[in-house]
Amino acid sequence: MKTISWLLALTMTASFIAATHRVMAAEPTVPQSLTLQQCVDLTLKQNPSVLKAKQELRRTHGLIVEARAAFIPQLTASGNYSQVDKNAIDIPNLSAISNFPSIPGLTSVSRNQERPWSAQVEVSQLVYSGGRASGNLHVAHLSDQIAALGFQQTVADTVFAVRNAFYQIQLNKAQVTVREQSVKLLEQQLEDAKHRFDAGTVPHFDVLRADVELANAKPPLIRVQNNLRLAREALVKLLAIDIPGKRAEFTDIEFIGELAYEHRAWDLPTAFSMALEHRPELQQAEKRASVFKENIKVASSGYQPQVSIFGNYGVHDSPFAENLDSTVHGWAVGAQASWSIFDGMLTHGKVLQARAQFEQAALDYEDTRRGIELEVRQAYSDYLQALELFQAQEKTVEEAEESLRLAEARFQAGTGTQLEVLSAQTALTEARSNEIQALYDYNVANATLDRVTGSTVEVIQ
Repeated sequence: MKTISWLLALTMTASFIAATHRVMAAEPTVPQSLTLQQCVDLTLKQNPSVLKAKQELRRTHGLIVEARAAFIPQLTASGNYSQVDKNAIDIPNLSAISNFPSIPGLTSVSRNQERPWSAQVEVSQLVYSGGRASGNLHVAHLSDQIAALGFQQTVADTVFAVRNAFYQIQLNKAQVTVREQSVKLLEQQLEDAKHRFDAGTVPHFDVLRADVELANAKPPLIRVQNNLRLAREALVKLLAIDIPGKRAEFTDIEFIGELAYEHRAWDLPTAFSMALEHRPELQQAEKRASVFKENIKVASSGYQPQVSIFGNYGVHDSPFAENLDSTVHGWAVGAQASWSIFDGMLTHGKVLQARAQFEQAALDYEDTRRGIELEVRQAYSDYLQALELFQAQEKTVEEAEESLRLAEARFQAGTGTQLEVLSAQTALTEARSNEIQALYDYNVANATLDRVTGSTVEVIQ
């Protein structure tokens, strides 16, 4: 009895351990912290847009295999068996033909005629299709190249989106720090005003003024804290991270990094040349024009004959025998050709469509090029603006800090007012916020230039 109990206990323990392992294996691993590079690596592995682009590559590879089949011999096996009513079988009336010799089984229905069967194996090969097969294969290769460029575009868009989302988090984190520092200083100002009022050195107005300033500083802090929560959730969505056990909570992943100034000497001519050379959208437009040009050849193949050769070997039952295993077999070879002399203008209509589509694709290419040039100009202009604003704000923060120091010194010495201190504090908070915003804009401007020039595009198979 004890042995059975021990066996039951061991069995239950093993089952529990196995179930625990299955649950642990099923639950995704959630990182505790991520850097920008880790975010990029993770999103390239599991972002749905990137994964769908990879599947599109697989689909276009299948188009090549499908189009190549026209150049490979086709092997076909076929067979049939049927049961036929005797009344549906025509028997020749040989008695009406004079001097016709008597042939056993010819004037009556045989068993094989009631149950005819046949089997055949045939090999066929397309010889000439007027350019249709080669055109379709070329189109398939171009479609595969377009899909590869589309994958590069998706990767570039995803990396750009991740960088922006990451920078947004760092902006909000810095803004939270600035607003918290402001609130803390205003709290100290309020406490100091209360002590001075209790000592009878300042009027009650100073206490009310400090209290109002503190109250006004709290809503901006609440807003940036909310912005930080939402920015984290947006990046988690981009990274396709699932947190099943914490769906009722906000994400606690720490995104490690900070907004930093890294000088990059962009110039407009170089940006233009990089964009025209590397942007996958422009290369896609060029490939699409080539596809429609090739479709003209495919459509024109309707004017040409179609020629193929074949060879087969077949076996069927003898119609005048009584046994199913009485067979007739042999081989046959030949050629087959067809030429649509007049198809009701069907081919002509297809050619007209293909030529119109080619002209549209050529116009799309030029429009895409002009659009890319506009994007480069806009991104470069935003970069210049962000650089100038950042350089201007650096000096502003230094001046605001010095202004607050002087205002506090004057107030402590009794030659200044609390209003001057509060105004200087407000100015410093605004200057720091503007500096952080300018630094964020500068980082985003660099990321945008990377995107519009195609310098972040990487082929990842």
